[in-house]
Amino acid sequence: MIDVVLPCLNEAEALPWVLDRMPEGFRALVVDNASTDDSARVAADRGARVVAAPQRGFGAACHAGLRAAETEVVCVMDADASLDPADLPRLVAALGALEAGGGRAPSPGLPPPGLVLGRRRPTGPGAWPPHARLGNAVLARSLNRRAGTRLRDLGPMRAARRDALLALGLRDRRFGYPLEMVLRAARAEWRIGEIDVPYRPRTGASKVTGTLGGTVRAVRDMRRVLAEVAR
Repeated sequence: MIDVVLPCLNEAEALPWVLDRMPEGFRALVVDNASTDDSARVAADRGARVVAAPQRGFGAACHAGLRAAETEVVCVMDADASLDPADLPRLVAALGALEAGGGRAPSPGLPPPGLVLGRRRPTGPGAWPPHARLGNAVLARSLNRRAGTRLRDLGPMRAARRDALLALGLRDRRFGYPLEMVLRAARAEWRIGEIDVPYRPRTGASKVTGTLGGTVRAVRDMRRVLAEVAR
């Protein structure tokens, strides 16, 4: 069984599609980030485990879910139906292949730590607005320059080992959390890779990439994390 952390803020409309497509062997863990709609009820009605994360912030929700997870390997993905849970087995398989390929283990007897990201491939108009794609590309270049990675996307669908992620000591609780994860993993000499995953137009109103203001806030948070971790 693999726990799937789903940070959730007012995603009652999208959750049925996401939860109904969860593959066998994967367990949904919906982290309710103080939603004002029926997200928590919808998730519980479909058999998902619901975790409360009253402190608002994408990073706060992700970290609460990570701490609540119980499986050795965990996945993280958005709950807005822009990503298909059916792609999670491919992500976990890529993690196994990445770790089997070598790298430095944190201590004797443990497998080399790995982190796999889903590189978003838009499936149609509106899936990934130009301003959001541009912001992502700029941040990916900055990350690669500072961390020595070769990523083309800071993808929100991810797979890694829970204990290793917690050991990174991630501090950001806003939109900088995904970038900090990759930065600190690279500093710890993890093996980091990505695979292509389809990226669909999200269900419901966008809070980040679908709005210019949301994208600006996310980019600002990530640039702050870049500067802080570099110091």
